[in-house]
Parts: sequence; structure tokens; C-alpha cells
Amino acid sequence: MNITIVGGGLAAATAAAELRERGYDGDVVIYAAEDHLPYERPPLSKAVLLGEKDIDSAIVHDEGWYAAHRVRLERGTKVTTIDPAAHTLRAEPVAGGASTEHSYDRLLLATGATARHFDVADRVADPIYLRTVEDNARLRAALRPDAHVVIVGAGWIGLEVASAARQKGAEVIVYERGDLPLVGVLGPEVARLFADLHRAHGVDLRLGTAVDEAALADADVVVVGIGAIPTAELAEQGGIDVDNGVLVDEQLRTSAPDVWAIGDVANQQHPVLGRRIRVEHWDTAIEQAKVAARNLMGEEEPYTHLPYFFTDQYDLGMEYFGSVGPEGYDRVDIDGDTDVAHGGAFRAYWVKDGTVRAAMHANDWDSSDAVRDSVGTAR
Repeated sequence: MNITIVGGGLAAATAAAELRERGYDGDVVIYAAEDHLPYERPPLSKAVLLGEKDIDSAIVHDEGWYAAHRVRLERGTKVTTIDPAAHTLRAEPVAGGASTEHSYDRLLLATGATARHFDVADRVADPIYLRTVEDNARLRAALRPDAHVVIVGAGWIGLEVASAARQKGAEVIVYERGDLPLVGVLGPEVARLFADLHRAHGVDLRLGTAVDEAALADADVVVVGIGAIPTAELAEQGGIDVDNGVLVDEQLRTSAPDVWAIGDVANQQHPVLGRRIRVEHWDTAIEQAKVAARNLMGEEEPYTHLPYFFTDQYDLGMEYFGSVGPEGYDRVDIDGDTDVAHGGAFRAYWVKDGTVRAAMHANDWDSSDAVRDSVGTAR
């Protein structure tokens, strides 16, 4: 049996490893559009950007692993079309060349997401959208003392870049159209603490403000972090159901026979949350890949893992578990010292109808397990 994986990131590499660890002995092929070994993206805005680790530390498996485990890694090769009815796909070299047709028995889509572009910045600033090794290298070179850095968007990428830039001695302005950074994820009670953190470290945080061409043109470097779009065009072309990503069921199966999808591109019907959710985080890429690999081998395992993400900004380390959902929350209970700019540590619990829907800690690593286990309990 031939299992083909489309995508060259963490999810794809993890799925291949899980197949071999579970004893699958058939053919495994990975088509990776980037001409790199599959790598993790979070370090691009964290330790690698700060220079604390080199880019090789982000590689999932070294080159020898693929040969030793009989995984055919087609780097620099883009899948252009899929035909689920015929169980075929067409692929071509990104650098140019003829396309070729290949058959598969089971197909795993791990095509990820693409940075959302900002037209104003594209016109005047040659901005950096921090998604690739090349983006990271360019940004590292630009983060020098006294550099004038403008960041559009105060989401996770924007704030992590702001933290790295300030630690490198750069002058940083962050423009955010919303009233607070991360307010859509954390709500105003906790989002306000992140605003305070960055202002305490000298970031010029301009909230409720749209950026204009003049502000961008004066910058030494412009970074845009305004979200990502699931890379679902291939699935859509193949007639697979798509809506804010590739629609998958509880077992991560798409609407097409013998096709699964995972990671940033997958919009899953989550059996625990009771709704659809698409998660663009490192942990989901890993955990979905493991479940999908087992299901590719014939199991019928639902993906029940709750969302998890983390961030490192200055001396703050944070972990978040669960998902509030579109219905919102009734209150946020915060325990501890919220002055994280000066070493404070706290825990926060988002409560709806007397149940913890999501929980996080900041700088309180001893409480990590307890915070995670609180999700779904009464409070």
C-alpha cells in the first residue's frame, strides 16, 4: 500500500514517523514544496530569531532518518492537482520542469497555511511575513540595535517578533486595529496584561490604529502578522469539501475516500468540543499527525486532544489549554500576580456555565498539569 503525504512541515514529518513506529511497512512518500528538510515553525519567531539556537535545531528529522526509514522525501516538489476518484496526483518541481502523475492508495493532506497579505505594506515596504527559513534569516539580519521596526498586527507572531526585536535593541512600533492585542483569543481581562508587558519593555503599541504608507515607508523593516489562510486550494480543486480549511470528521477524514487532512489546513468536527475547529498551533500538528497515521493504517480513532499553545515573550512563558468557543465565557478567574513584566506568575480560567472551557498559566510552570486538567471541570 502506498501512503502519500502532501506537505513538508512538522505534521507531515510526524505522520511519517508514526507510520513507521506503528509498524507500517508499505511505501511512504512526502511531497514538500520547500527545498528544505521538514522543520518546525515556532522557533522562527522565538529561539532561532533571538539567536539562542541555530536553524538546524528546528529540523524534525535529519536527512539520514528518511533513508533509514524508507520514507521518500520529494523536496522542492509541488503537488498541483489531485484526483480522489482515480487515486492519482500530479506533481512538478517548484524550480521548473515537467509534471508527472503518481498513484496513491491513501493520501494525507498537510498543506498548512499561508500568511495573509497586507496590500498597503506590499506596495511600499517589501514586508516580511514570517513563515519560512528564508523569512527568518532576513529578519534576523534586520534586527540590529537602533533599527526602526514596524510590526502590523499584535497577534502571536507580531508580539513574539516585538519581543525579539526589543531584546536586540531595536526600536519597535506595533500597529493593531483592535483595542487590545490578542483580545479575540484571550479576552480583554488577560489581553490587557500582554499590552502592559510590551509597553513595560519599551514597545510603542498603537492600538485601535490603522497603519498608513508613510509609517511603513520610514521603517528599516516591516513585519506583517495579520493571520494566515489555510492552504486548501489543492483539496478544493480535487472536489473535497472546504470551508475555512479542509473539512474533516472526528477521525480526520475528508469528504473524499481514502483522503485525510491534518494541521493548519484541517477544520475538524471535534468530538469533545462538539463543534468545528481549525487550530494553527504546533501541538495540533503533532497530535493530529499521530492519530491520522494510525487511521491511515486502518484504525478508526477519533482525535479528541484539546487545543494547546504556548508563547515566549521576554521573560514570560505561557501555556494555554482548551478553547472558549464562539459562545464566549461568563467570567475569567485570575489567581496570582499579574505583574508579569516584573516576574509575576498567575493562572487564568475562562468559565462558561460553571465549567472551565480554557485555562492558562504565565510563569507558573509547576501548575502546568493542574491548569491543563482543570479544563472541563466545574468552577
